[in-house]
Amino acid sequence: MSAVPGAAADALAEYRPELRPHVLLSEALLQGAATVHLIKDTDSGSSFKVGPKEHFLIARMDGERSLREIGEEYAREYGRRLDGARWQQILRMLGSRGLLAGAPAPAAPRPEPAGPPRRGPLRGSVRLVADADATTARLHRAVGFLLAPGWLVPLLALVVAMEAAVVLNAGQLLVDTWESLTNPVLLVGIATLLWFSTALHELAHGVVARHHGGTVAEIGLRWQLPVIIMYCTVDNYLYLGSRRQRVETALAGAVMNLLFLLPFCALWLFAPLDAATHDALGALLLLGSVQAFAMLVPLPPLDGYRIVSQLCGATDLAASTGAYLRLAVRRDPAAAAYPRRARNVYLAYGLGSVLVLVLIIGTVVAAARHLLTV
Repeated sequence: MSAVPGAAADALAEYRPELRPHVLLSEALLQGAATVHLIKDTDSGSSFKVGPKEHFLIARMDGERSLREIGEEYAREYGRRLDGARWQQILRMLGSRGLLAGAPAPAAPRPEPAGPPRRGPLRGSVRLVADADATTARLHRAVGFLLAPGWLVPLLALVVAMEAAVVLNAGQLLVDTWESLTNPVLLVGIATLLWFSTALHELAHGVVARHHGGTVAEIGLRWQLPVIIMYCTVDNYLYLGSRRQRVETALAGAVMNLLFLLPFCALWLFAPLDAATHDALGALLLLGSVQAFAMLVPLPPLDGYRIVSQLCGATDLAASTGAYLRLAVRRDPAAAAYPRRARNVYLAYGLGSVLVLVLIIGTVVAAARHLLTV
């Protein structure tokens, strides 16, 4: 640490920095041609990005290792040593953001200037509970046992069987759906049940996130008339312990949509019902299944996009893919500068997205043709 005078350099080398308990670090993520890590202070809500080298240093600030020890690990990994000036720059940056234990908390953000109200008759949102995390914790205590393999595996097997029945009867279900949607009473009933399914979808995200140690910031209603939806915001989704946990949290909503349909499927298959009720249940099964699988389409802002982003280990996947493909189509030399993994990820996501859209359009056309020919 030669850029700092002797005694000061020795003191700096023995300093054992420690991140504050509520500072979260993400794993490595692709963004454009770069690899980044996200850092978030859950107390202030602020977050920022750093590169792999900065993350290597910050992740080792545990209060146990001195800067000398961290510097030696860094030198072994990257083949160069950091001088005192560089250490001071890093510590000042972390301290100014209030990320180090013992550093002053960052100044509270300035209140937003007065402007138009966020909530109105046509568009807005409102919280439904004062403490969303506590509410989710209570839900997890009540139903969290269903996440154990002994419960979850049989339930998923029933979902697979239900969807097989839907596929095998898709033609008749399309006709039943069309007829049910022309009946105002049945239409209101189906729409109400599907809306309730979306509410459970959002709560499922929160419960599974809580199961994996996440926190839920808000549960509320958001509307842009005529659409009114429930939302559940997982505050630290990107910082959950593993990629698998993040995928499971994102997948939970669609799985909940399908689990919601199981009792209605049992009635549709086995209960002695009149024709109108039987047709309405068939319509609910078909529309509910479409609703669930639509959420898994890998386009923003759907859950499928979150899942694919996690599987690819990327952030801002759609934007990064668009930027790369534009460079590649123009044969811009900058495209060749992308790392091989980034090129493969963006090309696969771009082609996969086009294929999914083609399949969706083909399915819609086939469904319309079936209705017109029956």
